[in-house]
Amino acid sequence: MKRRPFIQKAALGSLALSSLPMFHISARKKQKDKLGFALVGLGSYAGGQLAPALQQTENCYLAGIVTGTPEKEGEWAEKYNIPQKNIYNYDNFDEIADNDDIDVVYVVLPNNMHAEYTIRALEAGKHVTSEKPMATSYADCVRMVEAAKKADRRLSIGYRLHYEPHNLEMMRIGQKKVYGDLNSIEANFGFPLRDKNRWRLDKEMSGGGPLMDVGIYCLQAAMYTSGELPLSVTSRNITIDEEFYKDVEGTLEFSLKFPSGVENRIETSYEKSYNDLTLKTSSHTIAMDPTYSYGGLKGTINGEPMNLPNINQQAAQMDAFAMNIMKGTACLVPGEMGARDMFIIDKIYEGMSTGKEMSLKGIPQIQHLV
Repeated sequence: MKRRPFIQKAALGSLALSSLPMFHISARKKQKDKLGFALVGLGSYAGGQLAPALQQTENCYLAGIVTGTPEKEGEWAEKYNIPQKNIYNYDNFDEIADNDDIDVVYVVLPNNMHAEYTIRALEAGKHVTSEKPMATSYADCVRMVEAAKKADRRLSIGYRLHYEPHNLEMMRIGQKKVYGDLNSIEANFGFPLRDKNRWRLDKEMSGGGPLMDVGIYCLQAAMYTSGELPLSVTSRNITIDEEFYKDVEGTLEFSLKFPSGVENRIETSYEKSYNDLTLKTSSHTIAMDPTYSYGGLKGTINGEPMNLPNINQQAAQMDAFAMNIMKGTACLVPGEMGARDMFIIDKIYEGMSTGKEMSLKGIPQIQHLV
């Protein structure tokens, strides 16, 4: 699928909308002390995760939608009590500037459309969350960050794990050296994807293979557990079925060179199934499996369970961003972080094609490392 058919028909393989709690949050009247979110793109993630999560938030609510599928307009309007004036398509999207019900636009489109709709939303005077990866190139990320500054609006990235208890504990253990210096980090995330109709296997739309989908979580994990920015990266395409994965890589591995010298290996795949993160010190093994899923996360320290709660990650993420906006506080996952990560990803792909270790000199320095 190319861009226009996608906008008109929405992504193939969308999941059914999750069942909601017994109550509904009305979007017919702007809610006092809450920010209104509009979801742009009503695919499986918006319908299965974000919209239900917005029913559980304290600081925000689902105020509007943007879709290129007319049938979804009525379906979502009825299910979430969204007034017609808060429903947009891709032709009249810019009119959202005149809607005071909508404070934040959440862009949940294919990767190659993140930059365009983020910038248009910012220019319309709205704060924005862009789903990860932020864009398909570092250059586009820079344009997005600059647009946010010019519009004096906030830009965040959909990095939900920065609000999740197990991953927060892994950050604390690694960065604070709770069990001593880290000797090694291993992170793996992948799932089988064999449907050629999925936009994720279209390089123009996705920007790449599993690295641009799930591997970015592993990249982040290596940085937020070490507490360091990498100096260089070495990467390798290890695709098994090269005949099927011609447009994007099927499996990719890479390692980062950190100032501390901590060893690390990261693998991401559309050919294998794994979902883990392991930290090792001289005396402890701290492991998570699964690590990056929406729920059911589990962690152990030398085999003993962490006994931490599972939460609605998307609700926590959106609530935190809404509070950042209302209180004027710093966001944990700003646009600058997404740009930094794309800077590294660009180098990973360059190194994969050249076979060379890629220097990360010039990597963006941001206020929030992790």
